[in-house]
Amino acid sequence: MTGIQIGASVAINGTCLTVTDILTDGSTLAFDIIIETLRATNLGDLQPGGPVNFERSARIGEEVGGHNVSGHVHTKARIASILDMENNRRVTFELPGSTWMKYILPKGYIAVDGTSLTIGEVEGNTFSVYLIPETLRATVHGVKREGEFVNIEIETQTQAIVDTVERVMAKYLASPATPLPQ
Repeated sequence: MTGIQIGASVAINGTCLTVTDILTDGSTLAFDIIIETLRATNLGDLQPGGPVNFERSARIGEEVGGHNVSGHVHTKARIASILDMENNRRVTFELPGSTWMKYILPKGYIAVDGTSLTIGEVEGNTFSVYLIPETLRATVHGVKREGEFVNIEIETQTQAIVDTVERVMAKYLASPATPLPQ
C-alpha cells in the first residue's frame, strides 16, 4: 500500500474505487460504495479479510499487461463450472438473461474481477476463459469456486463496434430504399 493517498483511485475485483481513508495499520483502505456499485458488482459479497484482486491505477509510461480496463464494471457473472487440466484451468461463466452476451466474442477480451482475459468459447448465455498457473497464483481466480459471482467489464471498443453496427443496420433495414454506403 506504499504511496497510496486519500483520493487515489484503485480497483478492487476490477471495480474502480476512490480511497476515502487509510486506517492506522496502513494496510487497510476505506471506500464509499453506492447502491449501484453494490448492485452491479460482487463487492457486497466480500467478507472481511477475504481475498480480492487489488490494483493501482495505471500510470502513463508504465507497461500495461493485457488490455485497458476502466474499472467500470458492467455486470456480474456466475461461475458455472471449473475444469482443471494440465497447466491450465477452464472456467465457464453464465450470464443468464443478459444483454451483455452480444459483446462477448470468441478470441475477444474481457475483464473478470479486473483481470484481462481472452475469451475462449461462447455458447448461449455462457462463455469460458482459460487461466494459466501464473494467473491462478497472482489473482483471486485461484481460490474462486463454482457458484460464486465475478465482476465483468466488457471491452469498450467491442461494445462501440457492436452498437454502431446494430444502429446502422437498423437504419438501413428500416428503409430499404436507402442504399448502403459504398
